[in-house]
Amino acid sequence: MIYQTGDDWLHAPRKRALLFGMSGLGKTYLSNMLRGSGEWFHYSVDYRIGTRYLGERIADNFKREAMKVPFLRELLLSDSVYIASNITFDNLSPLSTYLGKPGSETRGGLALDDYMRRQNEHRSAEIAALLDTPHFIARAQDIYRLPHFVCDSGGSICEVVDPGDPADPVLSVLEQNLLLIWIKGSEAHTDELIRRFDRAPKPMYYKPDFIDAAWRDYRMERGLREDEVDPDDFIRWAYARALAHRQPRYEAMARRGVTITAEEVGSVRSPEDFTALVAAAIDRQHSAAAAKKDHA
Repeated sequence: MIYQTGDDWLHAPRKRALLFGMSGLGKTYLSNMLRGSGEWFHYSVDYRIGTRYLGERIADNFKREAMKVPFLRELLLSDSVYIASNITFDNLSPLSTYLGKPGSETRGGLALDDYMRRQNEHRSAEIAALLDTPHFIARAQDIYRLPHFVCDSGGSICEVVDPGDPADPVLSVLEQNLLLIWIKGSEAHTDELIRRFDRAPKPMYYKPDFIDAAWRDYRMERGLREDEVDPDDFIRWAYARALAHRQPRYEAMARRGVTITAEEVGSVRSPEDFTALVAAAIDRQHSAAAAKKDHA
């Protein structure tokens, strides 16, 4: 880790952190709070994906749908209207909408081949956005003169890296430049995330082998053809599986950094609270490692 002790972190003139974990546990809450202090640069990986890497595809998808409406088609062909994505740090719906959900096209789903193509586009975009992080660290200091930096990663970061590979090219770059911080949820948080997702299922990125297995098992369980699948029902069914699938991957990533809990995040009200929490987590990690070494 780039900060060897909690004291190193507390007294570092330039604090650099990457937050990761399931969506809904506090990554963006912490990032917005830190940015609001005026001393932290907030780099959102999902925002970078939706603007720099998939922005044109997202806008083209809007235009494709608009061209199906005669009134809008006429206006588009005559350059009378302009259609663009209004993605923000707090509203990533344009990116989610582009990813879509597999299933019956009459119910708003995508053919599986189209869905998998967009998933692959997202994977490439997420890797590129993560590897852009050092550039934005330098940019934050050079242009904005902000001493501290927080990277708000997407929930799917664990899907685009190999947490068990010490030489993983993406994780290697990240851990050389930032402190990796896992926000770990409890079983109660997992249940709440599932309930929240069940109320409003949204598109997500998954590893291809996970989707292949889920798509096969879901249709066998329900006895459905591909064109009979309800996209929302499939995504709900797959989400609980995804949480279980991602947990060990997050845990492996956390061995290269530190862990804080969602309960601890809930008590953070200021940048000072955050830096104190992270310092304690660093010392806790070192104490646990030392105890394990002594026991061995």
